[in-house]
Amino acid sequence: MTKMIEAENLTKVYKGKVKAVDHISFSVEEGEVFGFLGPNGAGKTTTIKMLNTLATITEGRASVAGHDVSKDPGGVRDSIGVVPQELTADDELKGIENLMLAARLHHVSGSAARQRAEELLKLVDLEQAAQRKVRTYSGGMRRRLQLAMGLVHTPKVLFLDEPTLGLDIQTREKMWDYIGRLNRERGLTVFMTTHYLEEADSLCRRVAIIDKGVIKISGSPAELKAKVGGDILTLELAENSIDLTDFFKDVEDVSEVTKSGQVYRIKLPRTEKALPIIVEGVLKKNMQIKEISFTKPTLDQVFLEVTGKSMRDEDASESDSVIQNFMMEKAR
Repeated sequence: MTKMIEAENLTKVYKGKVKAVDHISFSVEEGEVFGFLGPNGAGKTTTIKMLNTLATITEGRASVAGHDVSKDPGGVRDSIGVVPQELTADDELKGIENLMLAARLHHVSGSAARQRAEELLKLVDLEQAAQRKVRTYSGGMRRRLQLAMGLVHTPKVLFLDEPTLGLDIQTREKMWDYIGRLNRERGLTVFMTTHYLEEADSLCRRVAIIDKGVIKISGSPAELKAKVGGDILTLELAENSIDLTDFFKDVEDVSEVTKSGQVYRIKLPRTEKALPIIVEGVLKKNMQIKEISFTKPTLDQVFLEVTGKSMRDEDASESDSVIQNFMMEKAR
């Protein structure tokens, strides 16, 4: 398949010493939803800025939609849509006016721009608010307008940097429904970051986890969850039962068994395959099962194991603070 994004040894160094992105390589295929995950300060936004031509590349190379980022930045910008973390719509303009302005900035004009704007307002359920000033919009409405502005010129690749940050669950679900429809119906390639790992799990064909500027692991959500060790089966036996640790360890595919009192925690690839063998074995030993349950691995577990950090509670790292200070100094 056609690769819409290719990065090879992509590196960004700030002020000669802060390595925000450290020789990362990856690719995104046409029509794919690709999740780029990591804690604050990991290098996600810096990577997006390099791919979007907003930050120079210190070392390595990248191409987007067939255009070399360093040699043909104009071709890249014509091919992409960007929905940043920051809300960039003009509060004093109406919703339709913001869309028309975005269209003109992307060289879409006249009746084509008007038609495209009206189509997108319908897509994101803002038809009734099209003639209202954006300052009257709720946070969710602003995010939906931002999405429409990123799509007004029919880009080949859409970059989403935390597009649902701070939204309530219902609005988040609507946003991802719009994006999912665009991907399925129009083959739009999507490169996204999110702190909501359940979103990445359900939407992304593949994900990469970056930490301290380095990609630690990548693959489909199912592949990454399997690497954590599979399911966790929790089984509690009646009091005074004999120790069955060795029996559980001998069951095919069981990788780990821990015991606390009469509660066993068994790690295995698929509970469905081993469960009948385990239950039958326990009953044959005349042991009574008080309670049994199992949990499937999640991307949260993968993230925690790979980075040693919780995605949502992670504070900005020292590296991130240095980068922010440097950018502020440049702006003065």
